[in-house]
Amino acid sequence: MDMTETSNEKNIFEKLKNNFEKYSMYYILGLIVILFQFLTDGILLKPLNITNIILQNGYVLILAIGMLLVIILGDVDLSVGSIVAFVGAMSAIFSVRMGFSTPVTILLSLGIGILIGAFNGFWVAYVRVPAFIATLASLLIFRGLTIVVLDGRTIAPFPVSFQRLGSGFVPDLLNGETWHLFTVFLGILIVLLYVGGSFYTRKKRIDREAPVENMSVFLLKRIAVVIALLTITYVMAAYEGFPNILIILTFLILIYRFFTTSTTAGRRLYATGGNEPAAALSGINTRRVKFLAFVNMGFLSAVAGLVFAARLNAATATAGDGFELDAIAAAYIGGASASGGVGTVIGAIIGGLVMGVLNNGMSIMGIGVDWQQAIKGLVLLLAVTLDIYNENKTK
Repeated sequence: MDMTETSNEKNIFEKLKNNFEKYSMYYILGLIVILFQFLTDGILLKPLNITNIILQNGYVLILAIGMLLVIILGDVDLSVGSIVAFVGAMSAIFSVRMGFSTPVTILLSLGIGILIGAFNGFWVAYVRVPAFIATLASLLIFRGLTIVVLDGRTIAPFPVSFQRLGSGFVPDLLNGETWHLFTVFLGILIVLLYVGGSFYTRKKRIDREAPVENMSVFLLKRIAVVIALLTITYVMAAYEGFPNILIILTFLILIYRFFTTSTTAGRRLYATGGNEPAAALSGINTRRVKFLAFVNMGFLSAVAGLVFAARLNAATATAGDGFELDAIAAAYIGGASASGGVGTVIGAIIGGLVMGVLNNGMSIMGIGVDWQQAIKGLVLLLAVTLDIYNENKTK
């Protein structure tokens, strides 16, 4: 009997240990939120401040999604900050100087981002220039072109319809007085879709005789997510509702999570990053996979550039400075491996939120930018060290 109890205790300990290793960044994010909520006397989780966190970090999270796909391939894109600046500058020229409508400006700007991504992808995938060198060259090229097209000046302001991309909110179609009722409706709808989708996916896996989580673990995870979603809905509904950038980000998360987990193209991406020669021998066009990953990075950089320019309400030559480092850090902190083949969209978002909450919490406390940079660097180093430790342990 004693041996059985000891064995059960060991099994429980192993499960808890494995669970922590797998979801360590989720726990760390939770601890950081609790710590700064206490240190800031409750300011961190106030509706206005949570909205600020979303608005301040939305474009970095968008970049993190694209950077994740590049890092899964074992590459990196250093040009994204310059693309953000260049696309923002071109959108200002289209919208402010040439008077194009907001939809036309958005389409032209996204097209420019895709072309720049194709430019990077061509050198990396087909000419075989190392991604670090090719995108470093692009960083310099498009930072310089940004200064050229702006002629060293700032272009502002954007039309109100364009500004809503980065600083607008979903209107309350239900005309709530104290609460933003349409936000409540959307939040409940999202929860229902999430719960229904989770049970549907579980049933499909059982029908295919694929492995599934224990029901108690499955329910605990879903309850935790539902509580988080309802909390966010409550906080947003108490202020001005969901920011437009949060809606954009949510759609991107859903699309790219589906792509990476449930499509053949997503599996090819991981196979190429995990072992490119083996992937090529299995019939995967690895060059095309790499090319499209950089095209996608250009597209998402353009999205981030539009959102950032709209929030800033101006196009400047210094826009996007350091964004590439924030995006790379978010992906690595979220569990992506520097050797390729590993990483998740949700992990990259969690990594970005860790950095965002750290920035916001330290700013509220009055900690200087110098110490903020030092602490963020330490967090990145610890995250990569943890990744290397887990990788070596599984070998």
